[in-house]
Amino acid sequence: TRAAMSVPLITGTGAWRENEAAGVKRPNPLDIESPHDGKVIARVEMGTAADVNVAVAAAKAAYGEWSSLTMKRRATIMIKFHHLCEQNAEELVGLICKENGKNRTEAQGDLAKGLETVEWAFSMPQLAQGRILPVSGGVYCHDFREPVGIVTSIVPFNFPFMVPMWTTPIALVAGNCVILKPSEKVPLTMRRVADLMYEAGVPKGAFQMVNGAREVVDALCDHKDIAALTFVGSSAVAELVHTRATAAGKKALCLGGAKNHLVASPDCDVEMASSDIVVSFSGCAGQRCMAAAILLTVGEQTKLVEKVCEKARNLKRGQESGCVGPVIDKAAMERITRHITAAEQDGAQVLVDGRSWSCDTGYWVGPTVLKFPPELKDHPAMKEEIFGPILCVLTVKDAAEALAVENADPHGNAACIYTQSGETADWFARNFGAAMIGVNVGVPVPREPFSFGGLEGSRSKFGQHDITGEGAMNFFTKVRKVTTKWTSKPNAVPDMASFAGVM
Repeated sequence: TRAAMSVPLITGTGAWRENEAAGVKRPNPLDIESPHDGKVIARVEMGTAADVNVAVAAAKAAYGEWSSLTMKRRATIMIKFHHLCEQNAEELVGLICKENGKNRTEAQGDLAKGLETVEWAFSMPQLAQGRILPVSGGVYCHDFREPVGIVTSIVPFNFPFMVPMWTTPIALVAGNCVILKPSEKVPLTMRRVADLMYEAGVPKGAFQMVNGAREVVDALCDHKDIAALTFVGSSAVAELVHTRATAAGKKALCLGGAKNHLVASPDCDVEMASSDIVVSFSGCAGQRCMAAAILLTVGEQTKLVEKVCEKARNLKRGQESGCVGPVIDKAAMERITRHITAAEQDGAQVLVDGRSWSCDTGYWVGPTVLKFPPELKDHPAMKEEIFGPILCVLTVKDAAEALAVENADPHGNAACIYTQSGETADWFARNFGAAMIGVNVGVPVPREPFSFGGLEGSRSKFGQHDITGEGAMNFFTKVRKVTTKWTSKPNAVPDMASFAGVM
């Protein structure tokens, strides 16, 4: 369209752009619409498998020099990158609001939380050093970390800055070369961030971005010279990507979706819990894997549910602080409203109806509260990740039933208990079928130095390790163990466990 032609084209970036073959045929660029009003704000280049091949070749060329720098030197570069992000915070926050639809406070949080993981990467020289120990007479062992090589991260739309920062700074400080595939729905933020990376001193071969969709993802999974891959997205796609990447011989860590349960004990603080619940399911328009999906009230808790509905109804649409922003696109809006309509038709009570926010400009769904009778506890809206500002409410008779409902969900991502009893909190924290637990905290995101990730073996995590902090350091490094002897003298004390020249 003429409007699309007048907006910028967002391309991939890095050393591969300087080496790409002439006349590469790519799919037509994709229009990027502002969720706020539906207007085209940019177009994004759709890459190909050939682009991935060139990017990998450029990373291989850069790897020797980048990995030979000391970890302290690479961390110093990341400190400068952090400083540049803070200097350009207003611009980055503006880009997040523009392309994702977050309100201003949420966009600031996206930036701040991403920078926390950059700060953790600063500390790696103090955390990654190896160990050394005499293990026998004249024999000692030591170990040390090395980068795994060329790595890739495939990230979603919902946090344009934070999720790429979960992996990128840690992988870079470890000495790897990174190829990032941003979401094709939100390419603007990371395109600007790439410029700041290069300004900080990261070589253009050490950090590259290739935009695109399935063809690029498949090529990243399959390329034999990519050693490790991370992915964040829906459970179905996470499982497919993990299967394909591991079949190609890669380390792979793929985080999937969630269906997070909040349990309200009869002794909960109604005012505090209701505010927290509303923020949990409505914040970021419900487009986060840590959002509340289901509220289980132990017994009928009319006051709590009424307070939740009152506070949800009072929320306004918009991108100012305290408002609920739009969902990412028309397809998301239509999917979310279909879930609401289907639940209503099947017998759920619509206590707060966010469908009234629909309008001709932008993609808006308001906070919605659905009350399900016991016979509908297995309704699709109670089982599937909706990824929108919807809270499903179900009454259970006691704590044991609440736990049984939560444990039956296969996602294993997050859960929360609202109570004023330490005993109750401890029981749920130890028995929830999730990895990230909140006590009176409805968005229990672990903050650094604690790492982020769902329960291994669940639908929220395919692979080992958490994706941030120490888990990421372990994922993006390999450990060598060296056993050394410099003396020919026999052990002073017989050591039957030593294989050092003894038969």
